[in-house]
Amino acid sequence: MMNYLFILGRNLELSIAEIRAFFEDSNPLINFSIVKNGMLASFEKEIDKECINNLGGTIAIGEVVSSGNIDKILKCLDKTEVYTGSKKNFNYVIWNFSFKEDYDIIENYLKKRFKFEKFKPTRKNLSGVLSMQSGKMIAIPHSLTDEEFFILSSGNENFFGKIISKTNYSEIEKRDMQKPVRREKLAISPRLAKIMINISKAKEKGKLVDPFCGVGVILQEALLLNKKVIGIDKDSSALESARQNLQWGKFNPRDFELINEDSSRVRISGADVIVTEPELGVVLKAPPSKEIAEKILFKYENLMIAVLNNLKKNIKGRIVFTAPFIRIKGKEMKGCNAGKITSKTGLRLTKGFPIDEFREKQTVGRQIFVMERK
Repeated sequence: MMNYLFILGRNLELSIAEIRAFFEDSNPLINFSIVKNGMLASFEKEIDKECINNLGGTIAIGEVVSSGNIDKILKCLDKTEVYTGSKKNFNYVIWNFSFKEDYDIIENYLKKRFKFEKFKPTRKNLSGVLSMQSGKMIAIPHSLTDEEFFILSSGNENFFGKIISKTNYSEIEKRDMQKPVRREKLAISPRLAKIMINISKAKEKGKLVDPFCGVGVILQEALLLNKKVIGIDKDSSALESARQNLQWGKFNPRDFELINEDSSRVRISGADVIVTEPELGVVLKAPPSKEIAEKILFKYENLMIAVLNNLKKNIKGRIVFTAPFIRIKGKEMKGCNAGKITSKTGLRLTKGFPIDEFREKQTVGRQIFVMERK
């Protein structure tokens, strides 16, 4: 059994759902536990550290080097090469998912160990901050760090290890910011698009449909994950923008099809999954009244019912979509009526969904729904 640490992004529930779906077929999770935003996960086999490039909700992945009580860990580390780099002067951080006394013991051990081995390192504090959806603030390291270690306590056991891979945020930002056409207020983020694609369980070379493709964010992320895609949008200018973005991404034209049509009437050949962000309604600058929110949600529900009834017979697997999650006056959040959608489409809501996705002061957030044929 192999143990790993997944350092999760701002939405723990969504990140966990993504990881479980991502590894389900190739290397299923045996068990896991959560400490702060750390997920200690056990697998039957070794995982590929490069898999982080295919995950949208994970900040970093660490490999457990030693586990047990602190004394056992220290004895194991005495026989292990802790720092494998070539620089004499380097900086490092220690992620703490444990108790202060355990952290202090590990910190002092590394300090003495590096001094004994004639290194001249600098331990850095976790000076960055990640704002979690729960409202908690989590300390994270500065990007310019040579080495990262972690200590985690789960139950009666401690786990020490090293970070082996991190999300390349600069590459994601480049992909998002430098493409020919962007829709800042309307488009889904590449991060969330990737999470939803993984939750769909689309297979490699499987066919994904986005019935509201807009400028092609979901299509682009799916192509990067080695899927084939069909993008549909009744807005011809949006569809042309999607075409420009996919051509800019140098994707094989045989791997994508773009259709200028209304998704409630379009005819498509068989596909594996749907992943989409429909129109979430008008842009709201302030929380609306309950009545206005209900009108927006009513319109959204009817749109989705029409589209799902049209496409469901051609979809083999999961249907993953976002829905508006509206903050109304009085700070209450209001989402769409899932029961109405399932009863009028004959689909079933997958256990564990919807999952809320929003920021603290956001007027319109999202709920992530997963539905399947009965």
